[in-house]
Formats: sequence, C-alpha cells, structure tokens
Amino acid sequence: MKEIFILRHGETDHNLKGIVQGSGINSVLNSNGLLQSKLFYDSHSNQNFDIFIHSNLIRTEQTIQHFLQYKTPRIIEERIREISWGEHEGKAGEPELMEKYYKIINAWQKGDYTAKPHNGESAQELGNRLNSFLDDLEKMDFSKALICTHGRTLRAMICLFKKWPLSRMEEVGHNNTGLYILRKNNTEWTVVRENDLTHLECLK
Repeated sequence: MKEIFILRHGETDHNLKGIVQGSGINSVLNSNGLLQSKLFYDSHSNQNFDIFIHSNLIRTEQTIQHFLQYKTPRIIEERIREISWGEHEGKAGEPELMEKYYKIINAWQKGDYTAKPHNGESAQELGNRLNSFLDDLEKMDFSKALICTHGRTLRAMICLFKKWPLSRMEEVGHNNTGLYILRKNNTEWTVVRENDLTHLECLK
C-alpha cells in the first residue's frame, strides 16, 4: 500500500490580507504560518515519510522545514507550484480584477479550461503540468510521501486523483496546512482524509 499526504502551505501575510500570490509572489510564512508548520510537524513527525516533495516557492519549503532535518530524499518540484494569476498577483480585491477573477472561475466551472488571467495560466495549463507530475509520481518507489503545495494547485491535484473534471475544483477545501491523505491499493487511489486541520485544534 502507498500513502500520500498532500499539504497546503502555512499562512503568509498575503493570505491574511487577501492579496493574491500565485506563482509570481515568493512570499514567506508569517508567525502564524510558522506555528502551523510546527504544529503539523508535532502531529505527524512519527509518520516515517520516505520522500518529501515541495514546490520551488519558499512558503512550501518553510511549511515542512522541520521534516527536512532528516536525510530523507527531497524533491523540489516546479510542476506543483501555484497557478500563475498574472495581473492579479500582488493585488487584493479591486472590483475590476474581482470581476475578471470570477469570470475566469465561472468559465472553468462550465468546462472552459482555456480561460486565464492576463499574463497568467489557464486551468488546462495547470492540469497539464500536474498530470505530468502525477505520471512521474506513479513511477516513484516510496511507501509514504509528503507533498507540500498551494491552494489552487491542491484543488486541481485532488480533482485529478478523484478523476473529477477540473470544473469541480471549487468543491475542494484548502485551508492553510489543510491536509489530504490518499491511499493506494492495487491501482486505485482513495482519499481518506480531506482538508484535515486537527493539528491546529490548540489554536481554537
């Protein structure tokens, strides 16, 4: 049996302020995000992961930094970076941009995966690079992997694992350090935990 733990990165100040990051803003975790990272480690340090995979953006590396003290193999994987939001990156809530954003989301929900922001990526482009990554992941020799990625990328990845169309991305929850656990018996992956935040219970 194989297991994959897929984790969204911890909180950044951009998350807190509602500022779009995408792949073009290489922000760091804030104090709360660093605490979330430590609490996740404290809850899962006994998992005996045999590979760590994170994107090439520093907020994912920081989120699993406590695990990286071990000599376990690590892969920095550009294909699981956040989607590029183009002109939206570094901005928050301007009415004109929000109108454009929801127009793109609505197009994706209707199955038009070619819609994308100016200078950004489409759902189709995101899906293509994730399919390429998942093909390679299937060939890797591991029992338990920890993957740290980003909100929109996580939503698309879970859709692909569930064999859902990308039009259903909005159904996938994705809090900071929200955890998905997948298990594979024979050829099928099953999602056994979704957006789990029990490691943050002490913060309530």
